[in-house]
Amino acid sequence: MRTVTVVGASLSGLYAARELRAQGFDGRLVIVGDEPHRPYDRPPLSKEYLTGRADEDRLALTDAEESADLDAEWLLGVRARGLDARGRTVVLDGGRTVSTDGIVVATGASARRLSADHPSGGSPSGVHTLRTLDDARALRADLARGPRRVVVVGGGFIGAETASSCAALGHEVTVVEAAALPLVPQLGPEMAAVCAALHRRGGVGLVTGASVAALHGRAAVTAVALTDGRTLPADVVIVGIGATPNTAWLAGSALVLNDGVRCDDGCVTSLPQVVAVGDVARVGGTRAEHWSCAARQPRAAVANLLAGRTVESARSVPYFWSDQYGTRLRFAGRHRAGDTVRVVEGGVIDGAPGEDGLLARYERDGRTTAVLAVDRPRSFTRVRRELAHEADRIPA
Repeated sequence: MRTVTVVGASLSGLYAARELRAQGFDGRLVIVGDEPHRPYDRPPLSKEYLTGRADEDRLALTDAEESADLDAEWLLGVRARGLDARGRTVVLDGGRTVSTDGIVVATGASARRLSADHPSGGSPSGVHTLRTLDDARALRADLARGPRRVVVVGGGFIGAETASSCAALGHEVTVVEAAALPLVPQLGPEMAAVCAALHRRGGVGLVTGASVAALHGRAAVTAVALTDGRTLPADVVIVGIGATPNTAWLAGSALVLNDGVRCDDGCVTSLPQVVAVGDVARVGGTRAEHWSCAARQPRAAVANLLAGRTVESARSVPYFWSDQYGTRLRFAGRHRAGDTVRVVEGGVIDGAPGEDGLLARYERDGRTTAVLAVDRPRSFTRVRRELAHEADRIPA
């Protein structure tokens, strides 16, 4: 290969570029990013950056020295508009094209937005998503205007972390979750209930079983009307209801799109010269929006791209973490309905994790299939290693 183009300049795109050089690719390397910013770390946006404990310099994933070593052409603030994979051409804004021999699709995902009714047909000021640095800048500025009544729509990880940060800043916060409990798909009902109690312990209200019916306020949001008839006063609304993979630019290409770019276990698409990594990739039937996946997948994806076929698998035991209300939740493995959940360390007090945290094992057919830890890093690491060892013994 003489030219490889990485479409997407966030974590997975940067890691793919690093792997290309580390694995011996010395040809032309082009990195296309729709944001004007160099690669930055997204997890701190909802935590340290939002609360002012980290500035933008600490978000940077690369520096001038590494950028020079990568010897890449950076096309930032430029959106990919199409892909002629058979002709090996990436089409950019304005009709510009990049001819390439290999392509890494790393375009990530975009925050879903509310479909609630509003008189203007759009959103009033004060309504935010939190996915990009520009999103975080706007939200941080809004929160700095004084005590705010904050409604967080969505009780997933982004919603919970943002609610925690807003509460730490002294704002009045309510989380609205459409399901009966937040995080049930990830943690199961037993542990989801325990983790939901962290909101109460952090002084944050939690409304479940209701979604947003309408936003009130013309120029600026003043309240959120819910489907259960309640109305919550609001100066700031933060929408954290999931993300949609950025695949629209691939419509009409030869790639198979189904909630992401469909790949085999090695991140290889239906075309061997195209691989996909990160939030946009549906690897082996699963699309995971976790930092660890975006950081891990590029090694195998690049090896397979350079080989022209799948020679290495990117699958491993899923792992994610979340910082909420002064605690760190860590989860590894695969939870399924019907798993038995046992708290084997620490305990639950008044429905919430005790002061010394807890460790819970998920078990099925006599085997541990997943583990959840709240502030028990050493024990978690031990069980996570057990899971990885067990996964290596079982054929895919």
